[in-house]
Amino acid sequence: MVDVVRPCVVIPTYDNPRTIGDVVARVRAHVPEVIVVDDGSGPAAREVLATLASAGAITLVTRAHNGGKGAAVLDGLHAARAAGFTHAIQVDADGQHDTDDVPKLLAAAIAQPTALVLAAPRFDASAPKSRLVGRRITIFWTDLEAGRGVIEDPMCGFRVYPLATATAVRVVGRRMDFDIEIAVRMAWAGVPVVNLPTAVRYVPAAQGGVSHFRMVGDNLRISWMHTRLMHVLVYRKTLGRLVRWVARSWTASRP
Repeated sequence: MVDVVRPCVVIPTYDNPRTIGDVVARVRAHVPEVIVVDDGSGPAAREVLATLASAGAITLVTRAHNGGKGAAVLDGLHAARAAGFTHAIQVDADGQHDTDDVPKLLAAAIAQPTALVLAAPRFDASAPKSRLVGRRITIFWTDLEAGRGVIEDPMCGFRVYPLATATAVRVVGRRMDFDIEIAVRMAWAGVPVVNLPTAVRYVPAAQGGVSHFRMVGDNLRISWMHTRLMHVLVYRKTLGRLVRWVARSWTASRP
């Protein structure tokens, strides 16, 4: 049980030189401790991050090679726990999340320190229709895996992790499949899930918005992840029925 909530912010980033500074400034207005994980960015982004780190605005964790968003988030969560934080607020580096909702998410974490707090996005007209369709498909599968409505939106990277459980669950995905899988696996582990609505906008390229979502590759990874999770779920349910049947048979056979 967490007696005192000590939060930080974890921001995974890959080549977001035009937006990362503003995102850091906005989250620090609410939570001063910020860990940024650079997932193998190019020179322009590295220069911005070095400036932020030298100014004391962030703790910078650098990955030598790009390993994917999930790999960067995991490094950030482990760094946060090693630094003594109890909770990490994950925020994307591209500026699409409404950081004014950080206090709302944090208040929910303080009220339920063991819970996974997930932002449930409310999109405006900037959201690409293809991304919304893909989202509805993965929500359908997540409802099957975790229970209908337990996780309102598993893809939004704006959330609060209780670090003890988030760093303990086994997650296979390391790229765009990570956010979905860790939410499902934490729900399977009995972690309470709190869903809170938040506004999300897609930042245009002219304002520095960069999407690293690969329509073919990432959708294939997400599809494979759902296949894996469904196999695990079916196995668990089948094994559970078998164990209960054996137990009943053994009890009935006793004199």
